[in-house]
Amino acid sequence: MLVLTRKKAESIVVFRSDGEDSGIRIVVLEISKGIVKLGIEAPPDVSIHRMEVWERIKESRAALKAS
Repeated sequence: MLVLTRKKAESIVVFRSDGEDSGIRIVVLEISKGIVKLGIEAPPDVSIHRMEVWERIKESRAALKAS
């Protein structure tokens, strides 16, 4: 896992292994009371979820495959 530090309004960009821009940018919008608010820009074909939501999606997909 890559660990980076950023301040408010600073960004992180994600590039593909071939050096091309993936179109994904993560910006620290706000830091307050131990909570970080992130803004994420990504192409429309990229889904972005909180981990707990992604886990539910995977469980639902597995249940559909099993039935």
